[in-house]
Amino acid sequence: MTSFDCIVVGSGNAGCCAAFSAAEAGCNKVLIVDVCPPEWVGGNGYFTAGAFRTVHEGLQDLLPIVNNVSAEQAGSIDMDPYTLHDFLGDIMRLGDGKPDPVLAHAVVNASRDTITWLATEVGLPFMFSFHRQAYKVGGRQKFWGGMVLCTEDGGKGLIAAHHRALAKAKVDVWFNCPAVEITTENGAVSGIIVQKDGERLHLRSRAVVLAAGGFEANPELRERHLGPGWERAILRGTPYNQGDGFKLAAALGARQTGDWAGCHSTCWDADAPKDGGERNLTNQFTKSGYPLGIMVNSAGKRFVDEGEDFRNYTYAKFGRAIQNQPRSYVFQVWDSKAIGLLREEEYGDGIVKKIFGDSVEELAEKLVANGLEAKDEFVETVKEFNEAVKSYQAENQDSNWNPAVKDGMSTQKLPLPKSNWALTIDQPPFMAVKVACGITFTFGGLSIDPETAGVISEQSKVIPGLFCTGEMVGLFHKNYPGGSGLMAGAVFGRKAGKAAAKLTSTNA
Repeated sequence: MTSFDCIVVGSGNAGCCAAFSAAEAGCNKVLIVDVCPPEWVGGNGYFTAGAFRTVHEGLQDLLPIVNNVSAEQAGSIDMDPYTLHDFLGDIMRLGDGKPDPVLAHAVVNASRDTITWLATEVGLPFMFSFHRQAYKVGGRQKFWGGMVLCTEDGGKGLIAAHHRALAKAKVDVWFNCPAVEITTENGAVSGIIVQKDGERLHLRSRAVVLAAGGFEANPELRERHLGPGWERAILRGTPYNQGDGFKLAAALGARQTGDWAGCHSTCWDADAPKDGGERNLTNQFTKSGYPLGIMVNSAGKRFVDEGEDFRNYTYAKFGRAIQNQPRSYVFQVWDSKAIGLLREEEYGDGIVKKIFGDSVEELAEKLVANGLEAKDEFVETVKEFNEAVKSYQAENQDSNWNPAVKDGMSTQKLPLPKSNWALTIDQPPFMAVKVACGITFTFGGLSIDPETAGVISEQSKVIPGLFCTGEMVGLFHKNYPGGSGLMAGAVFGRKAGKAAAKLTSTNA
């Protein structure tokens, strides 16, 4: 029987952090097992933009760890500090006060130190996210929404860097190797049974870390937990997150927590693959330019306040709003004033089908062929929106449109206002794209000890030797601040690895 000091289930960001941390802390034999084939390495982390939200003291604090800023460029960057209070407040505010504050504190308090660890020890190539989190205003790059860091080449670069680090640390990775059972002796983890090369293998280990993702790839579980219709949502990432990790944990009496009816779901290209992400374009199917325009459903009506908050505070919940619309698709709409501000990686030629019109009426006519069922209502919606914008501008002539701040440029006279960044849609050409709901990950998870990431049982006791990190942790409710998912996975993965090494040393 083969023995390991620590076995990690899952090859994504969280699992990689746990495995590297275990090896770094003294585990001599560390193994990652994953049900996916090697070409699907990385879980959902591969499909992200590689964004990490962290506490920081401003520009000078983070300059030493990024690779895309010269001394000259640094002089033209505006970056406000992001405090412990800010980060914790964002998690709790977006979760309607329901996230476990102790668990949230653990993420926030460890975030900055974990970033340094990821940069200097793991070797993640961090850069400032100019392309996603900053606008150039008055010749200066102004960051907004609290999040400023991402990895070079997004999720692809993130996962590649992680696995380079694992190779140097001599961590083994077995693909096509589903975990089917966690074994115990005297109430403590004793190993794991996997299916490898057509055989069941019992691998001995006193420490098992679950980092197997949520259940977002399982249509049956989506319908059961999220509700009717969710079985039809587009899957953004890996098709291998089927909820199997929860079955392993349930067999040991692990306590479930978190928002099992909630998920991260966003505006996603309606023509994207339905049953799993595309590993070339990955996150480019995201369509997050809605704060610069409006979103209209197939009945020709707006349905959300596109400017209620910065994009990285609303994008993870607007997918649900789209899913709940008639036909579960909508149209994002802009005119020439805003088209040039859309991110090239999401709206460039060859990335998305763009529908143009020289008038709102012509655009509406073309949208009919793409699923718009009420062109007259669409035209009237744009007209009413424009009138509300002009009314606000007439009453607030000193106001200036600024996408890098909450500018208050609104349409408050509408029953459903746009609270910020409201511009008339009246300058041809007009452009629309069709978007649907893309589900990223589910929020329901396991209860863990915030200091060790040890899994807690239904009897409120830590299950000896069982740890958990990543999407399997029940942290978020309803919504979440962008970049906090990868951060939480790294924080609890690092904690789990350290705890696993300590357990191994104690039992040596």
